[in-house]
Amino acid sequence: MKRKWTNDDFYRQIFKLLLPIVLQNLLSAAVSSADVIMLNYVGQSAISAVSLASQYASILFMVFYGLGTGATILCAQYFGKGDMHAIEIVEGIAFRFSISISVVFAGAAVFAPEAMMKLFTSDAELISIGASYLRLVSVSYLCWGITEVYLAILRSVGRVAVSTALNALAFTLNILLNGIFIFGLFGAPKMGASGVALATSVSRVVELAGCFIVSALSRDVKLKLSTLFLENKLLFSDFVRLSLPALGNDIAWGVAFSMYSVIIGHLGSDAVAANSFVIVVRNFGTILCFGIASAGGILLGKIIGENRLEDARSDAGKLMKLTVISGAIGGLLILAAMPFVLTYADLTDKAMHYLKIMLLINTYYVMGAAVNTTLIAGVFRAGGDSRFGFICDVIDMWVYAVPLGFFAAFVLKLPVMWVYFLLCTDEFVKWPWVIKHYRSGKWLNNITRDNLE
Repeated sequence: MKRKWTNDDFYRQIFKLLLPIVLQNLLSAAVSSADVIMLNYVGQSAISAVSLASQYASILFMVFYGLGTGATILCAQYFGKGDMHAIEIVEGIAFRFSISISVVFAGAAVFAPEAMMKLFTSDAELISIGASYLRLVSVSYLCWGITEVYLAILRSVGRVAVSTALNALAFTLNILLNGIFIFGLFGAPKMGASGVALATSVSRVVELAGCFIVSALSRDVKLKLSTLFLENKLLFSDFVRLSLPALGNDIAWGVAFSMYSVIIGHLGSDAVAANSFVIVVRNFGTILCFGIASAGGILLGKIIGENRLEDARSDAGKLMKLTVISGAIGGLLILAAMPFVLTYADLTDKAMHYLKIMLLINTYYVMGAAVNTTLIAGVFRAGGDSRFGFICDVIDMWVYAVPLGFFAAFVLKLPVMWVYFLLCTDEFVKWPWVIKHYRSGKWLNNITRDNLE
């Protein structure tokens, strides 16, 4: 007789997955921090230009995250079922999408970087700096399209530590190379903002090489581009049905969030520079929240794949309690970081004023992001429900938040901080619908199939 699943089992498994993911998110945030800290010594224009140019990486991350999440939805449940061949087919399907998209972004960064920058700012200096950055960072886009999907597959089968180790290698190397190329250390050219892009590209190439090494040593999940040619109509249909709404959700959210930068970018370099610091601090504040969402999604997917639906329903409730606690911790971390950030930042007086208010707003904003991310990207997707999040975020971001931001900034011409405050209401507006959907239990589905050829 199989032993009953207990609270201790859940918390033991969730923290086993959570710790490597939090470390991975921490290292990712550290890279962003290193960029801002080092560029602080180059100048405010360098910080602003890289912040705006990096919005394309943010969009691309959302694309890959959506594809990886879609793959994880299927792979976590098939892993619970014990079907590794299905996982290999899903990996190939995800690669077809991710590699194609990365080629498009890389091509645009090489051949039309100025046009890309003009979408975010009309400042000629920022356009020039950002265009140089985009050309050099284009290589990282190509590598990222492969590594992000492969690492998502590894995480979905519980090999989170391996995924974290590869990310740790890339992030650590990125930080070291940042210093070398930005300031011209050890005989390297002094490249300023462009040095950030070169460091990113080199570290991504090394990470991709690390993925191939791990694949060669792995007994189960291999990184084989031959999987691109594996076909299964049922799994492809499932991937499209589950992954494309997740992908659309993340793209809609990511592009909308980039529209926030467009709005702020046209309100002056002071607002852009202040927001650059805020993004870094907020990233640290949401590390634990987003880690819980990722770990919870993987664990719930495996449990559902084992057809233990009542255990999954109960564990989702425990996950929500952890999320609320993590959101409160995130807000306190941002509050605690404020004195250090305000002391360190070398900005104009107006930018410093913006920075202080933006940080205060984010002390509570992380709670909204924590709850929505855990439910939409973790719980709902684990149960095969990616459609609800897509509809919810499209309405919230594109019918409410983005139009409101443009209207407040360019029609009403409200003060910068009022515009920023209104933009930061987006997470709380969708709470009633998200929580209602969670309580309905409609998200809980076993989506695996039997007898796949």
